[in-house]
Amino acid sequence: MDALEQLMQSLNAIGGSEAVLADPATAHLVADGRAILSRRAVAGLEMEARETAEGISARVVVRQGVRLANPVHLCFGVLHEQGEQRIRMEVRIEKDAAASFVAHCLFPGAVKVLHAMDATVVVEEGAAMHYAETHFHGPHGGVEALPRAVVSVGRGGRYLSEFTLTSGRVGRLAIDYAVTAGKQAVTELTARVFGHGDDAIRITEKVVLAGEEARGLIKTRVAIENAATAEITGITEGNAAGARGHVDCMEIVRDQAVASAIPVVRVTNPLAKVTHEAAIGSVDKRQLETLMLHGLSPEEAVEVIVKGMLR
Repeated sequence: MDALEQLMQSLNAIGGSEAVLADPATAHLVADGRAILSRRAVAGLEMEARETAEGISARVVVRQGVRLANPVHLCFGVLHEQGEQRIRMEVRIEKDAAASFVAHCLFPGAVKVLHAMDATVVVEEGAAMHYAETHFHGPHGGVEALPRAVVSVGRGGRYLSEFTLTSGRVGRLAIDYAVTAGKQAVTELTARVFGHGDDAIRITEKVVLAGEEARGLIKTRVAIENAATAEITGITEGNAAGARGHVDCMEIVRDQAVASAIPVVRVTNPLAKVTHEAAIGSVDKRQLETLMLHGLSPEEAVEVIVKGMLR
């Protein structure tokens, strides 16, 4: 079995589909470590990708006015127990264009693997981008994942991002996202993570509402158990008239796990408004009792509640 087949086998195991690679109407980029295994561009989308000494360097442009019918599929991973993958990604969604991206990062047998993503994203005026990234780190907790993104959203643009790591061990995770939203732009950042063992989770997300009537939401859902730790920082700045932002963080803690939430709100314009809410605690007792009355064991009931929050 070659590397592409192995990576697709891991993708299928977590609910993805390798069929997208055979679809001529769907753009994709697949890489194992520092090797590009497969790629395809489609009309209206330009893709440049090359192998580097550290990993992969890629540039993706969706041309003005183009609205892609199918998501762009990205699949990055390291199949060996040890390795390093550093990805530099530039994405530009030109004026009035729209595209969605589905990214899978797969490390099924990782014992000591570094995965670093450094992305620069520009969503131009009236354009829209939806980015959904799902990680699978295997059972060993041997992945250090460092996703970083700097995003600029132009007037009337939309940028929605979802990060999910709820299968396998987390290992070490440090998310660092920063978004600047222009006039009437909308941005939403959502993260869902489930930590076990001695996993260490650190999420820092910042939204700067720089334009009038810009909108921003940071939504984080984290569950940790055993001796895992989580530190969540959500920062929103309201710097223009009519800007509205909200930070929403919820964490469930079990066993000896330790969680912290640091919501930071800053307003420099009297006509802007930013709010926040953070909740850290154990599983809701009433929900737990209700599920146990329906025949679930305490462990099964907790699992249902946690999965419901992370869904």
